[in-house]
Amino acid sequence: MSENTRKSYVSAQQVADLAGVSRSAVSRTFTDGASVSKSTRTKVLAAAEALGYHVNHLARGLIRERSNIVCLIAADINTPYQSRFIETLTRRLQAADKVAMLINTTGDTGVEPALRQTLHYRADASIVLSGQPAVSLIDTCLHNGQRVIVVNRDDDIEGPQSVSVSNTGAARNALHMLKRAGCKRMAIVSSRVGTASLVARETAFAEAAREEGLPVDAVHIGATSYASGAEAARQLLSRAERPDGAFCVTDLLACGFMDVARHEFGLRIPEELCVVGFDDIEQAGWSAYELTTFRQPIDDITAHIIALVTQGPEEPPAPPASFEAQPVWRRSVRPR
Repeated sequence: MSENTRKSYVSAQQVADLAGVSRSAVSRTFTDGASVSKSTRTKVLAAAEALGYHVNHLARGLIRERSNIVCLIAADINTPYQSRFIETLTRRLQAADKVAMLINTTGDTGVEPALRQTLHYRADASIVLSGQPAVSLIDTCLHNGQRVIVVNRDDDIEGPQSVSVSNTGAARNALHMLKRAGCKRMAIVSSRVGTASLVARETAFAEAAREEGLPVDAVHIGATSYASGAEAARQLLSRAERPDGAFCVTDLLACGFMDVARHEFGLRIPEELCVVGFDDIEQAGWSAYELTTFRQPIDDITAHIIALVTQGPEEPPAPPASFEAQPVWRRSVRPR
């Protein structure tokens, strides 16, 4: 593109020149609550419309040391639960006049480089949806006036504000669901991702099974995906003593597991194999699955996060918040 055709942003000074007012009058016109006469406002808005002027909120944020940027640090953003959570949260952030910036840590990009990146943008807050940043890095963010909110982690970390779901209680409940259905051999289907929430679900289910004297077999395969659930079914169901009850730590894993169980091994669900998932994604309610699962209260969680993000700097940090994952009974488990 040549110098003659390249376009640049319209400046506030250009608006002021066209409107015949001062640069500060333009600033006051676009500042909520600022004092400006009606005639000046009318001239400034007309000039801005004619020139196609837009306020540079980032530059304003740097001046007042508040950017209104909220960074979301996430992985597996293409999975049904995560994409729904991010969609709900970004919509609420925008309604609260915040700018949501998503940093994808899937693959080789770790959470620590991502969190350092938020400091370069002077984000008001960072919401960590996956991975665990170092405590020293959290301290750096807090020292720079940034809120750090970690989501869906059961471990205690000093510094950030914490929002979690009762992974442990739900997983133990899943074991009792399968036991009441008459299942004798349990399986846990998970991935190799190893996030805190997935590990907490697996650990709690395995402990509950041992307390009941029930054998449990766990498999961990690849990403937290449909394909991993399908491969887990091939491994577990080809064994001499295959399970008759399975807890899949996410619904997406459960969908792959159930399809292979039915179509490759000819098993009837729930008559010969009971399956419990976690998340209550849209597909869990489809007639092909009718999956018994646990629903994470996304609306309640995101509403609480917005309350944390919009807190004034003088307000004390909120205590950790935990939300219950509610059981959703469908037809993948035999009646109680």
